[in-house]
Amino acid sequence: MHGAHEVLQAIAIVLCVAAVTTVLFQRLRQPVVLGYILAGLVVGPHVPIPLVANPDVVATLSELGVILLMFSLGLEFSLRKLFSVGFTAGLTAVIQCAIMVWLGFVVGRAFGWTSRESIFIGAIIAISSTTIIAKAFDEQGIKGRLRELVVGVLIVEDLIAVLLMATLTAISTGAGLSLGELSLTTGRLVAFLVGLVVVGLFIIPRAVRAVVKLNRPETTLVASMGICFAVALLAQAFGYSVALGAFLAGSLVAESGEEKVVEHLVQPVRDMFAAIFFVSVGMLISPALIAEHWVAILVLTLVVIAGKILGVTLGAFLTGNGTRTSVQAGMSLAQIGEFSFIIAGLGLSLRATGDFVYPVAVAVSAITTLTTPILIKTSGPVATWVDRKLPKPLQTFATLYGTWVERLREAPAHQTRGVEVRRLARLLLLDAALLIGLAIGISLGTRKVALFIEERTGISRALAENLLLVGVAVLSVPFLVGIVRMARRLGEVLAQAALPPRQDGKVDLAAAPRRLLIVTLQVVTVLLVGIPLVAITQPFLRGPAGPLIILVLLVTLGVAFWRGATNLHGHVRAGAEVVVAALAAQSHSREPGSEEHALDDVPKLLPGLGEPVPVRLEDSSPAVGQTLAQLNLRGLTGATVLAIQRGEESVSVPTAQEVLRSGDVLALTGTQEAVQAARGLLERGGAPIASPSTS
Repeated sequence: MHGAHEVLQAIAIVLCVAAVTTVLFQRLRQPVVLGYILAGLVVGPHVPIPLVANPDVVATLSELGVILLMFSLGLEFSLRKLFSVGFTAGLTAVIQCAIMVWLGFVVGRAFGWTSRESIFIGAIIAISSTTIIAKAFDEQGIKGRLRELVVGVLIVEDLIAVLLMATLTAISTGAGLSLGELSLTTGRLVAFLVGLVVVGLFIIPRAVRAVVKLNRPETTLVASMGICFAVALLAQAFGYSVALGAFLAGSLVAESGEEKVVEHLVQPVRDMFAAIFFVSVGMLISPALIAEHWVAILVLTLVVIAGKILGVTLGAFLTGNGTRTSVQAGMSLAQIGEFSFIIAGLGLSLRATGDFVYPVAVAVSAITTLTTPILIKTSGPVATWVDRKLPKPLQTFATLYGTWVERLREAPAHQTRGVEVRRLARLLLLDAALLIGLAIGISLGTRKVALFIEERTGISRALAENLLLVGVAVLSVPFLVGIVRMARRLGEVLAQAALPPRQDGKVDLAAAPRRLLIVTLQVVTVLLVGIPLVAITQPFLRGPAGPLIILVLLVTLGVAFWRGATNLHGHVRAGAEVVVAALAAQSHSREPGSEEHALDDVPKLLPGLGEPVPVRLEDSSPAVGQTLAQLNLRGLTGATVLAIQRGEESVSVPTAQEVLRSGDVLALTGTQEAVQAARGLLERGGAPIASPSTS
């Protein structure tokens, strides 16, 4: 138990030093989080400065910062918002975590660490830091779709972390991990979440509304804090993180409709304890340990930044987000944090890892904490650069793919053939599970079976092992073929739901987009199944057989994808002529309001082009006099210009150097959100959605 004097001394030292460093960083126009980290380094035990705060006291106080930050984050995201991004966030988190677990294991083995240590390293670098991102987003004022997507991914990652910890505990204690145990662990987690949400929805929103009606701010603050810490404690009692409990408490309070009132009252308390949390992270930085393990720390830092940017960007894009949002999400999630400390501490307590793993995790977390604000701040320009450098066919695909996914989400239930999709998904998972079981089973039993064959037949053990491996490879082929076939069939069913084929015997003008969508959905399925499969089986298999198989599949699909993207680009150029004709017909019409409905028939004629919307540029438009390259409409909003009607002239698929003039009618296509943002930019010069520099 800490004495009152120790607590007072720690708070005084931490807050005074943090105040000085944050004022300095504000003057330098740098994120204040970096100032907190520097303050932690100053008052920590590893730097010879006569200002040392008790690390245990600071760590205890920092836990309050985590809880309050997560509670505030929950206030911004009601359960309805979370469910709306749940599918996208879930798939993105699975792809990213699987990639990082595999990369961590590979790096660990390359450094000569044991298999268990390498598995722990993979788990440590798989989970991003909700606390760090929440603070960085608050500082840079990031709202909208980007924030919702990132927070959704973080919540799913926290749930994955719970499963990883249960798995690692079972492996490290020698109890092994059966499918039944993993199912039981997952079932308990789901039961806890469902039970808490159901019961909480009946009690917490009503209670909060009743307290707010009293119109006593201090009563509202105390009651809200009571709910926050009670739910956090309940989560801890069930073996889950206090951060998860606090977030759910905030989401349940948000369902009351009084979240703005509560958030305003909580903010000052949250900011103070959040500062202590980041100072506590800085106190963990040991220059001596960093110097000792600098190579591993450098490599893992690069792997975390590059791997997470790639994994999240890929997952977010393939689930229907635009290029800009996907790149920004990837650069926002490129760090590790509090869960990494927990997993590293678990490895030490179970004696599954060496003493070096924890300080390495702390150092990587500290460095990526420093880089996170910079990456978030530069993510907008980087996303713009990426969009400009994409080949033309990929730019076209990136714009239209979002509209296809949007149509798929909005399609009626009977059109999406949910029963068929679920059946194919079950078969797909069954093939993957059998393949995993076969790989792990033969890995664990190869030596015993080879010894048995040697004793009975006289064949050498080495030859017997090679024969077994060949046999397993042959047995694996049907499962691999099954996965590819199910992925293809699943892609066909979903693509037909998004872009239904014509039934009247006429030319199917959606054929080219549908073929490309089928291939893309195949890629998504292979990634969703293949990457976790590789991550799970890699510790049991010799050599890079698993990754090579996935790579061959992706290269094969990549060739088909490129052909489809090239054909789609030609399809769009032809479709743009139809748009030009529709705009030209409108320009000769005298009927009022005809311009607004000029492109209403285009989606029926060319279903793969989304729903083009005409926008007229007035004299007051900020876009007048700018080229499309200067305007950067697609890079900022995700919408693209299919055609321009200019008096008696028409321009189909305009180039980047096309100068916009007053009176031009632009045919925009993209998702509804992208087109809405583009209209705002063209008509009023409004800020693009979720841009770090403008939000």
